Amino acid sequence: MKLAVIGGGSTYTPELIDGFARLRDELPLTEIALVDPDATRLDLVAGVSRRMLRRAGHPAEVVATADVAKGVAGADAVLFQLRVGGQAARNVDETLPLQCGCVGQETTGAGGLAKALRTVPVVLELAEQVRAHAPDAWIVDFTNPVGIVTRALLDAGHRAIGLCNVAIGFQRRFARHLGVAPESVTLGHVGLNHLTWERSVLVDGVDVLPRLLAEHGQELADDLGLPLGLLRRLQVVPSYYLRYFYAHDLVVSEQRAKPSRAAEVAAMEEQLLKLYADPAVDTKPDLLDKRGGAYYSEAAVALIASLLGDRGDVQVVNTRNDGTLPFLRDEAVIEVPARISASGAVPLPVDPVEPLYAGLIANVSAYEELALDAALRGGADRVQNALLAHPLIGQEAVAGELTGLLLAANERYLSW
Repeated sequence: MKLAVIGGGSTYTPELIDGFARLRDELPLTEIALVDPDATRLDLVAGVSRRMLRRAGHPAEVVATADVAKGVAGADAVLFQLRVGGQAARNVDETLPLQCGCVGQETTGAGGLAKALRTVPVVLELAEQVRAHAPDAWIVDFTNPVGIVTRALLDAGHRAIGLCNVAIGFQRRFARHLGVAPESVTLGHVGLNHLTWERSVLVDGVDVLPRLLAEHGQELADDLGLPLGLLRRLQVVPSYYLRYFYAHDLVVSEQRAKPSRAAEVAAMEEQLLKLYADPAVDTKPDLLDKRGGAYYSEAAVALIASLLGDRGDVQVVNTRNDGTLPFLRDEAVIEVPARISASGAVPLPVDPVEPLYAGLIANVSAYEELALDAALRGGADRVQNALLAHPLIGQEAVAGELTGLLLAANERYLSW
């Protein structure tokens, strides 16, 4: 069984390798192809990956290449985890919107739109290589903004499913609080990528969310950066990305007072690459846990194993709406529990979504459609329309100013 990783030179990759090594029975890989144009990073990451697998007694061969066709040829699954422009472009995404009083974040708001403009055309070119050289492969997209990128892949007819680590992170956190196995926790997870709420937490069919909020509400609220009163009033646990909406002005104030997350991650990556260069390092460094993407490898292994093994189990993924949320278009991409088999993902039925959440979901879904149109067809007017539609922006003057700033900052990445 062959897996290809597009963006294999990412410092994330050893997190994946660790998951493959620990869960080898679930996903019996014989070859892992790491594909990346950055030869230096690729060499370091491939080296530590080989040592990790060797230490774990895993037989898979690690192939490192800049040749996309060679890397994906014959793959059973291809995982996309690329970042066009690297941390330097991310730093712009996180800092430039602050000039206009808007949240600076790499996956939502103006920063998320800039990333989509850079990323969608590249992803679609890569996906055509997969179609040509591994036509039966599943594409698992972890590239942000996942909802927009997955929609682009599906609209182009690719066998693709989007993946995020938010749901599995909550599952693991709730299981620790409850003292139960993570597999026994089922989430009532609903929304769009990076715009979700946990409306129920089932253990043996019983909703224990009220208990979680009563006994661990303050800890959850602190982790999310939101008031405990909000969680208790709503009786839900929002994704931590909801803080950008529920506490927008506070977040902007905080972001203006400290270095960007991109600057922090860039420093971590420099340290991680030094560790990867050490021939004695053959396990996942502890520093990688601070890099982000907790439980990413477990989610990826579980999804790929179910797609290739036709398991029919339930996982939270990004896939077509197809009537699941009746207030969205069928073509929209949503993030909900779905049954995973060799045929793909089929969303489970979802209880009617309350107006407080449905309104925001519909608003952001409309923005995502406009953002994808801008990424595919270009044009300042389309970019400005997408910004005007986003609830974190929404003002004509701000959208106009941001359009000029974003296009100037990303000119080198935009063919139009």
